[in-house]
Amino acid sequence: MPFTTLIDAASLAALPGPAVLLDCRFDLSDPRAGRRAYAAGHIPGARYADLNLDLSSPPTSASGRHPLPSPEALAAFFAAAGIGDETQVIAYDDANGSYAARAWWLLKWLGHIPVAVLDGGFKAWVAAGGAAAGAPAAGAPVEAGEPPPRAPGAAPRFTVRLRPQTVLTTADVLRGLADPRRLLVDARAAERFAGTVEPVDPVPGHVPGAVNHPFAANLRPDGRFLPEAELRRRWLAVLGGRESKDAVLMCGSGVTACHNILAMTVAGLPDGKLYAGSWSEWIRDPERPVARGP
Repeated sequence: MPFTTLIDAASLAALPGPAVLLDCRFDLSDPRAGRRAYAAGHIPGARYADLNLDLSSPPTSASGRHPLPSPEALAAFFAAAGIGDETQVIAYDDANGSYAARAWWLLKWLGHIPVAVLDGGFKAWVAAGGAAAGAPAAGAPVEAGEPPPRAPGAAPRFTVRLRPQTVLTTADVLRGLADPRRLLVDARAAERFAGTVEPVDPVPGHVPGAVNHPFAANLRPDGRFLPEAELRRRWLAVLGGRESKDAVLMCGSGVTACHNILAMTVAGLPDGKLYAGSWSEWIRDPERPVARGP
């Protein structure tokens, strides 16, 4: 039975069949940090997936900071990493799943079912006694943009079964502002949502009518996800009687919003939609409304 949401370190170590691991460690303030961490030590056999270079396309003057890659580019990257149509994929990071969830969502967007996030990430793997591999020779350079190690032999077949209904554009969000059934949920920290602190984007605040559920609210103190029942309790409160399919998840640039989608799915509340451009795209046009405060 494939893993499709979360997997713990013990289950990963005991997987009976082959899997492809994606190391998604990243640091917004130091884009090379994740690749350096990967080179210093990673779960044996893992391939590195760079948020900027592999899991996003280059930003434009009209887009957010992390636009979705084209399905064709994503499929080529995943196939080169050894992922075929039936391959079990495990994504992990060292940031409470916030980047790994982006890889999980992208694979789901392309229609790939057997993909899960390592609960607790690299830290949980090491704490459980898992090995780390890949330390380079002293002084070996680590350059951004290097392709991931490839699986032996020809790239497997990765079939795109795109699920366009799972992502919304800015135009869709604008049209939905007047729809009482639609619920826009922002995954940023409370102070960023309120507009009292904004360390990343040039305009503080949030989309009018949105509610705040920071992705950290999905987690235990040790960085693992809360139990399913507790996640469900919290998310039902957020939804306020709405169906999960009417939830639109956003954040700063469409990355940590995927963590909320994963948490909802774990809670048995699937089909939330991603506003891929998120806040950093919303504010590209000064005519779009902005709200501040809790």
